[in-house]
Amino acid sequence: MRNRFKGVSLLLISVLLLLTACGRKNSNSNAGNAAADDGSGIKPVTFSFYGNYDWLTTAPWADNEATKWIQENQKVTVEPVQSGGAAAEKLNTMIVSGDLPDVIFTDRGPTVEKLVQAGQLVALDDYYEKYPNFKKYVKESTLNLLRSEDGKIYQIPNWYTSGQFGNGGWMVNKDIYNALGKPALETFDDLYQYLQQVREKYPDVVPLEVGEKGAGLEIMYGGFREDATSKFISLGGYPEGDKLVSIYDDPAYKEMMLYVNKLYRERLITQDALQQTQDAVKEKVNTGRVAVMVESNITTYGAEGHRALTASNPDSGYEIIWPIHKAGLDKNKVFVSGFETLGWNVNVITKKAKDPEAIFAYYDWITGPEGQKVLFFGPKGLYWDEEDASGAPIPNEKYKTAPANERTETMRKFEDFNWAGNTTFIDTAKMSLEASLAANQKSWETVAQSTVTWKTALDITEFVNTDPVPDTEIGIIAQNVADIYTLAFAQMVQAKSDEDVLSALDKAKKNAEKAGLAKLLEYKTEKWQENVQKINATK
Repeated sequence: MRNRFKGVSLLLISVLLLLTACGRKNSNSNAGNAAADDGSGIKPVTFSFYGNYDWLTTAPWADNEATKWIQENQKVTVEPVQSGGAAAEKLNTMIVSGDLPDVIFTDRGPTVEKLVQAGQLVALDDYYEKYPNFKKYVKESTLNLLRSEDGKIYQIPNWYTSGQFGNGGWMVNKDIYNALGKPALETFDDLYQYLQQVREKYPDVVPLEVGEKGAGLEIMYGGFREDATSKFISLGGYPEGDKLVSIYDDPAYKEMMLYVNKLYRERLITQDALQQTQDAVKEKVNTGRVAVMVESNITTYGAEGHRALTASNPDSGYEIIWPIHKAGLDKNKVFVSGFETLGWNVNVITKKAKDPEAIFAYYDWITGPEGQKVLFFGPKGLYWDEEDASGAPIPNEKYKTAPANERTETMRKFEDFNWAGNTTFIDTAKMSLEASLAANQKSWETVAQSTVTWKTALDITEFVNTDPVPDTEIGIIAQNVADIYTLAFAQMVQAKSDEDVLSALDKAKKNAEKAGLAKLLEYKTEKWQENVQKINATK
């Protein structure tokens, strides 16, 4: 339930947007003022870009080979607006001052819908129809799920897909694993025994690392129940037939919390797991002071940590493993992460933009083959000179001879600007490119994805857009239920005994029921079933 840690005050945003909208009745309407070209390409444009995340700092434009190439060849310039580590406050300030950026990069959901209701966003339907790439690569069912209540589309998806993908999973420190005899690590019983050995033999190492603010703890839920992910926890309920049933009534959830608490009590996971920062986690991973890790973005942590460790010893590093699960479950029905065809997050174009169509045209170029190659592999002439029959870059000599760590780090800088990621195109191209390389030249991240993390990701698209708008009756209930859960989760993780875990669970259940959990689950069930109908209507 990562969203319990988000700092954006949606209720405050709602109030501010209402006030702003009242003073802006004459803002430019749908589809902007300036016309771009005839749909065949993009035209010169400069626009401001705000990443609505505490952790996101957008690097200077044209500071790497990819964005420099775009500036010189496509005549597009982006002016980053930084959150300064306080995204909520920054967005609120921009709303109050009436100085919104041209583009906001943010999560789908209530924040976007409040901007829509306040009349601050440009509807993009005409552009989706006019320009070729989104129309080609985004499924109709995906576009339908992006529609707001007024029936219009205001969002540009990022890392959308038509296939299976995921970056969550488990990995082990190779040095420690090999030294301890490479024991079986398949079930939670195996894991418990292994972590005890680590604690005894390596007192300065974290037996099980669970990520920033303990994000990996809930990831384990998928190992206690077939065909499930931690998405069910954030929903507050798990599907049973065509209804959502309280997560507090799920035996798998109770079993997971008892297991997590046992690991915590026996100091097999970091004692400040719920407070630790991303930087603290990275420092441990990159210095090899982690024996096992579970995280929703294991491919990033693993790739970076692997590069750090293999820089001094090529035989060191991390290895991805199949998800740990409860004995007796079918391992092929165990999922670590969930994916949505809509992808990760979205971009919205505000009515402050002087030429919204030109901005959309640039995004349409990004999501097409040329944009994806430039913003993932780099411009032609850097790591590739030719393409294969499918359009995938063919690695050149520099790609093959450059140190893998150096090459990966360079390409990661490009990817930070890929705001309309086309997952299917990139994954296909990556697999094609990697197939031509020797084993020691392959990317750790790509190997992890193709062998494990994509295969262990569950399609949860049908559960998108189920969160209510905050300043409504059901939205207030949702916030109260979430607050009850956040407190109870911490109490269960840090409880002194099994009895205390069960007591906290029971108390949370009763408090959530009093707060209106049944009504909330009824609302989310209705939204879920609406999604199912939209998806089935386009099949």
